[in-house]
Amino acid sequence: MRNTLKAALMVSAALVISSCSKNEDDNNINNNQPTLVELTGDLTTRTLTADKKYLLKGQVFVRNGQTLTIEPGTVIFGDRRTRGTLIIDRGGRIIARGTANQPIVFTSAVEEGLRDRGDWGGLVILGNAACNQVDPAIEGIDPPVYFGGNPANNNSAKTANNTESSGELRYVRVEFAGIELSPNNETNSITMGGVGSGTIMEYCMVSFGGDDGFEWFGGTNNGKYLISFAMWDDDFDIDFGWSGNVQFGLAVRYPGYADQSGSNGIETDNGPNDNDVQPYTNGVLSNLTIVGPIKSGSSISNANFQHCIDARRRTALSVFNSVFTGFPRGIRYNQPSVLTNYQNGTGVLSNNILIAAGNSNRYFAGSGMSADSVRTNWEANNQTFNVISDSTHNHWGLNPNVFFGNRLPNQYSGATFTVATGKPLLSGASFSNAKFNEATRTNFFDKNVTFRGAFGTTDWTAGWAEFNPIDKVY
Repeated sequence: MRNTLKAALMVSAALVISSCSKNEDDNNINNNQPTLVELTGDLTTRTLTADKKYLLKGQVFVRNGQTLTIEPGTVIFGDRRTRGTLIIDRGGRIIARGTANQPIVFTSAVEEGLRDRGDWGGLVILGNAACNQVDPAIEGIDPPVYFGGNPANNNSAKTANNTESSGELRYVRVEFAGIELSPNNETNSITMGGVGSGTIMEYCMVSFGGDDGFEWFGGTNNGKYLISFAMWDDDFDIDFGWSGNVQFGLAVRYPGYADQSGSNGIETDNGPNDNDVQPYTNGVLSNLTIVGPIKSGSSISNANFQHCIDARRRTALSVFNSVFTGFPRGIRYNQPSVLTNYQNGTGVLSNNILIAAGNSNRYFAGSGMSADSVRTNWEANNQTFNVISDSTHNHWGLNPNVFFGNRLPNQYSGATFTVATGKPLLSGASFSNAKFNEATRTNFFDKNVTFRGAFGTTDWTAGWAEFNPIDKVY
């Protein structure tokens, strides 16, 4: 996997690398960096300052009662050889308050030009908010770390703390994360387990991750202005009774990157099986723009790409005011329980636009139900169009240059995310559904926006987002 990107970007660098010692080649540490401050083991309360650069080695924990503060403009590298991973344990806090001009960056320790997805472990944040599983533990962390509140827990909280704060992430980028920590156990770029609604998460970008972009395992935390870019697996993966909110989210896929498990824009489950466990995964997403790998037509170079939305195992996730395009398949309900939850209003899919790869690629169903039932449910409150093309995208106001197209991973630039005056996406947003008036939602969403999708006439990615971190010099 890693060789593909190296060959595409840095053929000439191979001669240089071959002359390195085995120890250097295993990690490709950037020898041009000044001395790095190593972060290992359990951290006590401390501040990382922007005048230094840091290296996460192995599993690095912020335990209960400790706080890790990170100054704007600070860069933290993840070590490949030791699978560097930062884990904010239950009761620990991270205060990463960057700015648009000085974002905080977590990235690969590999030198520029050679960085690749899965170079390090990523950021894991755990809390005590509600989760519908008993004593869940994050994959790949050894010894296990548990999260979430559930009355049946023995290793985690029996009483959920839904308003708990695990800190703040603002103007933060996480690049090249998501690594196999043990067989079949991967971390994501940002993994959240039982995180409470007191946690602030705004202007966060994940890119070139080796698994999912953002994954929520239960919890109640919210997010605004999230970017998932060139992920390997799913962009937004939502499970285990997450009940939070997200508004303004962007996903852009690179056509060559998709996981054998099947890569989706949104993948959502209530649990690891179809059992009726509560709280349901019933969070609310609004104003997303999900851009798949297909710029035009219906053919795909990587057959592992699947759905815009894959709704599975009794999920009741709600999605509003969003636009989905570029995936080979549209919407799938994988179990009859999913359809039931959308028919009875436990979950709501409304006021969304699906641009499908063709008439036969719009709707899919698991065993025990039909694609026609998915179609009936979806089309009652959403719009579907059957041709992925520049003309379709231009009609709606989605600039075709937001797609990767034929560009290599380090060639994405010049994307116009804003919507031109007079285009249909600038209007039509609706926040009249009763979901937006629920106690945990009524004060979160900006209900004054009129646009559907993630953007109106303002590009909120400007200044802090980075779409070519492969070659970025830190």
